[in-house]
Amino acid sequence: MTRRSQVRRAGRFVVRRPRAPRPEDFTGPAHSAPVAARLGLWLGVAFGLCFVTGLLSHAAAQPPVWFGWPSRPVHLYRITQGVHVLAGIAAIPLLLAKLWSVYPRLFVRPPRRPGRLAGHLLERLSILVLVCAAFFELVTGVFNVAQSYPWRFFFPAAHYAVAWLAVGALLVHVGVKLPVTRAALAGRLDREPVPGRRAFLRTAAGTATVAVLATAGSTVPWLRRVSALAWSSGTGPQGVPVNRTATAAGIVVPADWHLEVVWPGGRHRLDLADLTALPQRTGRLPIACVEGWSAVADWTGVPVADLLAAVGAPTGRPVRVSSLESAGLYATSTLPAAHVGDPLTLLALRVNGEVLAPDHGYPCRIIAPSRPGVLQTKWVSRLEVLG
Repeated sequence: MTRRSQVRRAGRFVVRRPRAPRPEDFTGPAHSAPVAARLGLWLGVAFGLCFVTGLLSHAAAQPPVWFGWPSRPVHLYRITQGVHVLAGIAAIPLLLAKLWSVYPRLFVRPPRRPGRLAGHLLERLSILVLVCAAFFELVTGVFNVAQSYPWRFFFPAAHYAVAWLAVGALLVHVGVKLPVTRAALAGRLDREPVPGRRAFLRTAAGTATVAVLATAGSTVPWLRRVSALAWSSGTGPQGVPVNRTATAAGIVVPADWHLEVVWPGGRHRLDLADLTALPQRTGRLPIACVEGWSAVADWTGVPVADLLAAVGAPTGRPVRVSSLESAGLYATSTLPAAHVGDPLTLLALRVNGEVLAPDHGYPCRIIAPSRPGVLQTKWVSRLEVLG
């Protein structure tokens, strides 16, 4: 029987319709305002870190005209993007624990008074948008760090847009629930200790911590030995991971390869021997990708500012960098003037003392401090000084 239940009384059966669940039917220690408030606070911190660092990452990779991403400190992008991904990892178990704690509230009947009904519907709508947006962000984010994209939309644009939806819904939800949350955090609700509440909170916090430790090795080198689920171990050609190989990019370096430097009113060409003959500089710089992984290596090459000065090109302007890979999304990138002028922005010819492997951008690549990995253009063929 699916919609009715039978109860035997005094030798006869009485058919009784099951009533809808009510919040008071859920008496477990996890289903209380103090637990929900604390989980909401932790989740808010994780979401806040994700959102702020995500905005910084988006601005660094696709800077608006008014924004300038600095070149120092050299580890800035590595830190912000690492925090972004790890905060998202921590948010997954916290979100599941929060939903488990509050799901009995779904069975609360809407109030009949129009004024209270409007607030109730606003709260439910904000929860719906928040949960859907949060799951979208977290699930697609996990696929992104695994470099798997089983969808047709452009991940960075969709991830950025839905993040604003999530934060907007979160602010509405916090505004609606603020009185209850403040009372719960202040200890005015459910003053009597209930066995199991602290254990549930400890389990949620512990699970989030384990999730972070299990993956943090991708961006924190000294945690790689304990990060069993890290998606990048720091290994790869010449000790540096690779996202896109030369084969995948269809790169064929011509025998007569040369670097073309172009500026308003001038042009110069250099071959690999010319670049090698110029004064070289070695810098220990990180390469950090949007997936959250990062690695540090010793890069050797010609500072871009010195190269421009050597051929008579202006040095205080942005530079468009073009790759032999002409069809990719990141076949070109623009070095802002601040990065062009930084002596650690190199046209790299070597990594860790060895000539660049094809997968690292042979014959030369850009490596600049505090810059997203997708903009560290490989297989460089042209530098164009912009007016």
